[in-house]
Amino acid sequence: MRNFKFELAELLSDKITGLSQDEIVAMIEVPTNTAMGDYAFPCFKLAKELRKAPPIIAKELAQSIGQIEFITEVQSVNAYVNFFLDKKLLVKEVLNKVLTEGENYGIASTKDKGNIVIDYSSPNIAKPFHIGHLRSTVIGNSLYRIFEALGHNCIGINHLGDWGTQFGKLIVAYKKYSSKEEIEQKGISELLRIYVLFHDEAKENPEMDQEARDYFTRMEKGDAEALDLWRWFKEVSLNEFERVYNMLGVTFDSYHGEAFYNDKMDASIRELEDKGLIEISEGAKIVRLDDENMAPCLITKKDGSSLYATRDIAAAKYRKENYDFKKCIYVTALQQNLHFAQWFKVIEKLEYDWSKDLVHVPFGMVSMDGGKLSTRSGNVIFLEDILKDAVDKTRSIIEEKNPQLPNKEEVAQKVGIGAVIFDDMYNNIIKDIQFSWERVLNFDGETGPYVQYTHARACSVIKKSGLDLENVPHFSIDYSVISDNATVGIIKELAEFDEVIQAAAANYEPSYIARYAVDLAQAFNKFYHDNPILVEDENIKNSRLAVVIATKYALKNTLYLLGIEAPVQM
Repeated sequence: MRNFKFELAELLSDKITGLSQDEIVAMIEVPTNTAMGDYAFPCFKLAKELRKAPPIIAKELAQSIGQIEFITEVQSVNAYVNFFLDKKLLVKEVLNKVLTEGENYGIASTKDKGNIVIDYSSPNIAKPFHIGHLRSTVIGNSLYRIFEALGHNCIGINHLGDWGTQFGKLIVAYKKYSSKEEIEQKGISELLRIYVLFHDEAKENPEMDQEARDYFTRMEKGDAEALDLWRWFKEVSLNEFERVYNMLGVTFDSYHGEAFYNDKMDASIRELEDKGLIEISEGAKIVRLDDENMAPCLITKKDGSSLYATRDIAAAKYRKENYDFKKCIYVTALQQNLHFAQWFKVIEKLEYDWSKDLVHVPFGMVSMDGGKLSTRSGNVIFLEDILKDAVDKTRSIIEEKNPQLPNKEEVAQKVGIGAVIFDDMYNNIIKDIQFSWERVLNFDGETGPYVQYTHARACSVIKKSGLDLENVPHFSIDYSVISDNATVGIIKELAEFDEVIQAAAANYEPSYIARYAVDLAQAFNKFYHDNPILVEDENIKNSRLAVVIATKYALKNTLYLLGIEAPVQM
């Protein structure tokens, strides 16, 4: 498919000095009012160099553009040059591409652009998978799909929090407050209960903290009883985590957690020492980062035990050696910015050229009614409960609005869980969000159910037409009957899909896809409102059906990139 924006930028670059073609592409706008053209170029940036007022520059630039095959008209309006495309040519180019690619529109068929490692979700073993874990999980899953859509081979890693003093605390709590039967029956909820009890009692009896540290030391030294309990806690936790991942449709290629790197950290510490990067400070080993205006990166405590940075350095080296990644992406909370900045810099000081390929993707917090979540205090909301509630509430809406719907339970699952995921994805990931049922399950607003309903509407039209989708690439389309404003609006949205995916990857920002999905759905619903589709005239019907089919493909794939199912009925 021709990229008219790039062709326009190439045309303008021959007439504008001081701006590269890429800069011009970035400046070209798509006016919301089609009376102002299909594309617009603002001339404000040229004023200083040309020593002219922007409106004068726009007028002269418009006059300098001669006859162009894909442009029907050029206007200067104030400081803008407005370009009107040949609508028939635009519709033909876009529809041919979408209908030819079909179900794979926007999704690469190969994975030959190199490996991308993505570290996401990473809950702590023996702690509940709560609403706060949702963001890393769904953002990472979406980035995985976005980069694969661009032709990369992605490796998803769940870097489980499966080592540390908290396991010493759990062993003490288990022996003091619980039993094998209780944990096997109640799972993580029982582990949470005794973990909270431990912290409550340790406030009055601080010797319990030392007892917990002693048990963790026994774990590090290979004590059989302590390690057996640790493995059991891990198994109980993973069983419950897997249930949530199945609900979300999230999978991983590796579950190597912190414990996996226990035998790999000494080599990293020796390398830091051999390169003269380690200093001893009050018994602890550190790497100074004064030249970067950062606090030192702690490598080991004064008792010799490791820290998160030690494991992350060892893990990064392991991943480079085993996956030879082009990028290694870490999806974690904004609060961990300093931690990643510090150990990324340590990798750079080790003179590994791949240090530049380490990327931290930070996100804001999620809360329920403004409340903060804390495992220690027991103030948590289980993610599984949220997902089940979403399905239940969606089921109730279906019973009210469409009680005869086939496969109601399947649709309730797809829409309820999709609504939770979409709500998380719609805003820039760096923003804090507050979970709201009213917003999440709104079928009319800028939400997941709205996009899913639009996809189902397109599927319904196709089904009623009796069309066999296998015949679509051989469709006879009369482009002259689908050049009205509403149709051109949806066609222009379809044309943007590849560019949106690239922007989402470049900025590690799934919200680009979510917002595009809403724009696409809104454009389709306007087209649907303005253009009766299943009319008697076969020429008009087939041509408009081609637009419906193309939109169905794109909507399904936008939802896929967000990790959301696309129901065919709602």
